[in-house]
Amino acid sequence: MHSRTARATSICGALLVLAGCTAPEGPEAAPALAAGCPVTERAAPDPERPVVDLDLRLADDLRTVTGTETVALTPDLPVAELWFRLVPNAPQSAGHRLAVEAVRGDLVAGGGYVDAGAASGTPGSLYRVDLRETVPAGQTVSVELDFRLRLTAGETPAGFDRLGVDDSVTWWGSGAPLLTWEPGVGWAQDPMVEVSGETTAAPAADTTIRVSVPGDLVVLTSGDQGRPRETADGRRVWESHDPVARDVLVAVGEFETATVEVGSTRVTTGVLPGADASAEELAERTAEAIRVLEGRFGPFPYPTLTVPLVSDDGGGEEYASSILLGSDDPGLVVHEVAHMWFYGMVGNSQFRDPWLDEAFASYAESVADGHTHEDDLDRGGAVGGSMADFDDQDEYEDLVYGKGAAALAAAREAAGEQAFDEAVRCYVETQAWTIARPEDLARALQGLEPALDVLVEAGALDRRDAEAAGE
Repeated sequence: MHSRTARATSICGALLVLAGCTAPEGPEAAPALAAGCPVTERAAPDPERPVVDLDLRLADDLRTVTGTETVALTPDLPVAELWFRLVPNAPQSAGHRLAVEAVRGDLVAGGGYVDAGAASGTPGSLYRVDLRETVPAGQTVSVELDFRLRLTAGETPAGFDRLGVDDSVTWWGSGAPLLTWEPGVGWAQDPMVEVSGETTAAPAADTTIRVSVPGDLVVLTSGDQGRPRETADGRRVWESHDPVARDVLVAVGEFETATVEVGSTRVTTGVLPGADASAEELAERTAEAIRVLEGRFGPFPYPTLTVPLVSDDGGGEEYASSILLGSDDPGLVVHEVAHMWFYGMVGNSQFRDPWLDEAFASYAESVADGHTHEDDLDRGGAVGGSMADFDDQDEYEDLVYGKGAAALAAAREAAGEQAFDEAVRCYVETQAWTIARPEDLARALQGLEPALDVLVEAGALDRRDAEAAGE
């Protein structure tokens, strides 16, 4: 997820190449795959993954987004309904509101909201689309949803937010109904919680985004963007495509942009007038983070990365091939770039297993600055709780970010750096574009009992997972 606190401060060109690209030169060579790894190259995206089309229009007031979302799902289990998560309706919202206004499709029987912990005044955190008949596994079902997102400029209890609006910029991440399908498992219907953090589980989807904006505003969004086209009413329409997006970001503003190539990845950054850092400085900072992390985790997952800097409130939010920043702090940039591997490519249920992306992203900071969060390892409490298991924001961040990063660093030391890095690389490549579970990591660490023991002791892995990995 994002890094709202000081804790975070301490590609190949085409889809066909996503399965096995090679890393560009960096500060250190990427680790080899572990000797027992069952693959020799990165797993390819599921050819039957969902297809999502988002057609969005930002009103002249820069506070209202209307859109139509088309989703084609080919489930691997029978489904009698479709479920969508309405992230802007979370309890930490500053008053943002996402509402579904209509739903259509040949098999659609109707739809309705489910509260599931949503903020007061919003219609609900989940939206269910009922089907007239059960769709068997392997058959595609398509629906269209019309929706309206209302953004506010209010303060949030947790500070920097994934949605916001200011005089010269508007941004929304997770601003459309988000399909909550977990392949092999079914629908994720987890409630929202008071602790500020993601609670989603979303598959990698072949996603196209079109955004109509007023005047000459610049759009930075997930995916590979083309140049805008002008319309007769004086607006601009920007289009982008990401073949493996779990969730997307759109930022619209008076951005000054810069672009830099990092191996096979094109990084585009944007800053607002008067920002502390220039777009060129932010681009180089991002490029360096990519180079450093490729040396630990393997090739960068995406052919493009967009990085809008939208405020100076601190914090960041990760999206597929895009990072939303509230600060240009180098540690924060490294943390959010690491999320492109852990969340973007290797997905997880952010409600059930938040540590699988947040602890790894915090651990990745040590690759850049050597900080291992060692002092956090002795904290009481389990790293591997669900979002519902933490009493408050401090406990969540102390355990998932701090103790989680410390446990991974200690596991690396216990197992031996080379062996651990090779095993993690195997985990990354085998679980690419899936929704991973802790047992998948335990399986990759098979034979590295000292590392497994550390992670079990920290409450990141269950002892049964560790024992099963060794069988």
